[in-house]
Amino acid sequence: MPPAESRLAGLRRLGQSPWLDHIDKALILRGGLKRMIERDGLGGVTTNPSIFEKSISGGEEYDGAILELAGQGLSSAEILDRLIIDDVRAACDVFAPVYLASGGEDGFVSIEVAPGFARDTQGSIAEAHRLFAAVDRPNVLVKIPGTREGVPAILQCLKDGLNINITLLFTLSQYEAVAEAYLEALDYRLHAGETIRSTASVASLFVSRVDTMVDRLLDERAAAAADEAERRRLLSLRGRAGVANAKVVYERFRAFLNGREWQLIAASGAKVQRVLWASTGVKNPVYPDTLYVDELIGAQTVSTMPEHTLQAFREHGTVAQTVDRHIDDAHRLLRELSHVGIDVERVGAQLQDDGIALFVKAFDDAVAIVEERRTRLLTAEGAE
Repeated sequence: MPPAESRLAGLRRLGQSPWLDHIDKALILRGGLKRMIERDGLGGVTTNPSIFEKSISGGEEYDGAILELAGQGLSSAEILDRLIIDDVRAACDVFAPVYLASGGEDGFVSIEVAPGFARDTQGSIAEAHRLFAAVDRPNVLVKIPGTREGVPAILQCLKDGLNINITLLFTLSQYEAVAEAYLEALDYRLHAGETIRSTASVASLFVSRVDTMVDRLLDERAAAAADEAERRRLLSLRGRAGVANAKVVYERFRAFLNGREWQLIAASGAKVQRVLWASTGVKNPVYPDTLYVDELIGAQTVSTMPEHTLQAFREHGTVAQTVDRHIDDAHRLLRELSHVGIDVERVGAQLQDDGIALFVKAFDDAVAIVEERRTRLLTAEGAE
C-alpha cells in the first residue's frame, strides 16, 4: 500500500489531475494551497456560488475587504464580485508555477459566470469576457453551464480565445454538444490565423447527483414493485448510474480524440478538452467515500474533489486505471434503467435545471451574507 501522501500524486502517474473543489482566502494566504500542490500534486481549483457562499459565511477573513469596498460605495453584489475575483486571481498566482511547468496544460482556477446568465447567451458572453479580463491571468477558466443557451455562448467565447470550463453537464448528449463546440471553435481560430495553443477547456460532468436522482426513482419503483424479486432487482441498480454514465462519456471522449477531425486540429497544437469529473463527493453515506474518484481514474481527465473527499482519497483511495474498465457493464446498466422507465438523458436535463436553481439561490444567499456583513461593519465603524 502506498503511503497516504502519495495517493493523490499517484493519480498523475495515470494521467489524471487532482483538483480541489473549494477555495477561501485563508487557504490561499496561509499557504494551504501551496502545500497541497507540493504534497499532493494538486493541479487546479474549481469554484461555484455555493463554495463562495460557505467561504464568506465561515469566518472573518473577508471582513476587512468588505469594509474597505463598502467604504468605496460598492453595493453588496459588487463587493461579492470583487471578493470572488480577488480570490481567484490570488489562487491563479499560486498555481502559476504548475501552469508554466505543464506548458499550460494544468494549473487552472475556475470562476463562474453568475448563474442568472445560465439561460442568456449574450449575457453569458459579455460576463465571461468581463471576468476573463478582470482576473487577467492566463490560467483562469471561466465557467459557463452547458445549457441550450450556454452552448452558443461557449462556442463564441472559445472562438474569442477565452479558457472555458463547461459546467453542469450530466449526460452523453450534453457532453457531445460541448465537445463539438470546442472543435468548431478551434477550427475557426485556426482558419482565422489565430493561435490555438493557449486555448484551454474542460468539460465538467457531474457524477454523484446522477445517483441521487436515479436512486430516488429506483426507490419509488421498488416500493410499487409487484413482487419481492422485482423489488430486489430494482434496488440492486442503486448507486451505479453515476459511474456508468461517466464511463460511457469517457468512451465517447476517447473516440472523439481518435477521430480524424480532432487529430488534424491536434497536429496544429491544440490542447485536449479534458473531461472533468465534478460532484465527486458521496451524497449517500452507505457508499464508499471515495467511490466517485476510485471508479473514474484515467488518462486526460481531471477529478475535482471537495476537501473531505480529497482527504479521504489521500488516506485510503485506490490508485488504479479504472475509468475504461467494464464499459460493457456500464452500457448494460443504462439499458436496464431505460427498461424500468428511467431515462438518464431526461434525468440529466432535470438535474441541469435543478443545478442552475441551486446556484442561483447560493449566489443570492452570498449577496445577502455580504449585505449583512457590510451593514454590521459600517455600523460598528460609525460607532467608534
